[in-house]
Amino acid sequence: MRADREFAYGAALGFLGDLVAGDPRRGHPVAAFGRAAGALERRLWRDHRGAGAAHTALCAGGAVGVAVLARRAARSRPALSVALTGLAAWSVLGGASLAGEARLVGAALEAGDLAAARARLPHLCGRDPHALDAEGIARAVVESVAENTSDAVVGALLWGGAAGVPGLVGFRAVNTLDAMVGHRSPRYLRFGWAAARLDDAAGYPGARLTAALAVLAGPYPAAALRTWRRDAAAHPSPNAGPVEAAFAGALRLRLGGSLSYGGRVEHRPVLGAEFAAPRPADIDRAVLLSRRVGALALAASAALSLARGATGRPRHRAQPAPAAREVAP
Repeated sequence: MRADREFAYGAALGFLGDLVAGDPRRGHPVAAFGRAAGALERRLWRDHRGAGAAHTALCAGGAVGVAVLARRAARSRPALSVALTGLAAWSVLGGASLAGEARLVGAALEAGDLAAARARLPHLCGRDPHALDAEGIARAVVESVAENTSDAVVGALLWGGAAGVPGLVGFRAVNTLDAMVGHRSPRYLRFGWAAARLDDAAGYPGARLTAALAVLAGPYPAAALRTWRRDAAAHPSPNAGPVEAAFAGALRLRLGGSLSYGGRVEHRPVLGAEFAAPRPADIDRAVLLSRRVGALALAASAALSLARGATGRPRHRAQPAPAAREVAP
C-alpha cells in the first residue's frame, strides 16, 4: 500500500473516530502538548519577540519532529501507518466537540435558559457571556462554529493532505500555541507575536478552502460567494474574515458587530448586513454546514495526498529492446 493511500485511509478513519467518539477523554495528545508548551514558557518567557520566537520554534518544531520520527518508524508497515494516521487525525480534529458544544448552547437558548447558555458559551469562545442577550449568544456561537471549522477541521486536513502526519500535527501545534500565547494581552503582546504570525500563515490556505467549501455546501451559494467577496476584507482577522463572511452568506445571517472580550469592547464590521440576525434555531443550521464542509475537506485532503503521491513517484522510461544476437553458422 503506498504512503498516499495510507494517509487517505487513515485520515478517513480518524475523521470517523472524531465523528463517533469525539475527543479522547483521557490522555489527549493536544492537552499533553499544551502542558509541555506551558512548562517551556515558564522557563523561556521574556517580554521580547525573540524569546517568543524561540518558544514557538521549539514547541512546533518538536511536535513536527516527533511526528516525522513516528511516520518513519511505521513506513514499512502499512497497517501501522494507517493506524498512526488515524490516531493523529482523531487527536487533532475537533469537529465533534465543536458541534456538541454549539448544540448545548443552542438547546439552552431554545429552552429559554439564558443563564445556562451564558455558562456554556466560554467552552466555545472567549467572549464575555454576561454582556450578551440570547441573540448575541446565538451570533457568537455561529461565528465560533464558522471560525473553528477552519481551525479545528479544514486546516488540519489540508496540511495533512500536503505533508502527511507531520502536517496534521504541525498545524494543530501552531494553532494551540496561538490560543495559548497569541492574544494581545500585556504579557503576550511581544512574546506571543511569533505564534500569532505563524498561525496566520498556517491558517491562510485552510481559511480560503473553508470559505470555498461553505459556498459549495451551503443552501445559498450565490449569497455566500457575494458576501465573502464583499465583506471579508473588512474583518480584522485575515483568516476569520473569509470564513465568517462565507458562512454568513451561506446561511443568510447577519454576523459581526460589537463584542466584548474580558471587558474590552471591539467594534467589528457587519458581515451580511442585508440578512437577519441569528436565532437559536440557526445554531443547528451552522453545525450542519460545518459538518458538510468537514466532509468535503476530508475528500480534498485525500485527493491532495493522492496527487502528491502521484507526482512524487518516478516515471519509468521505456527501455529499448535488446539487439538480436547473431547465431554462428
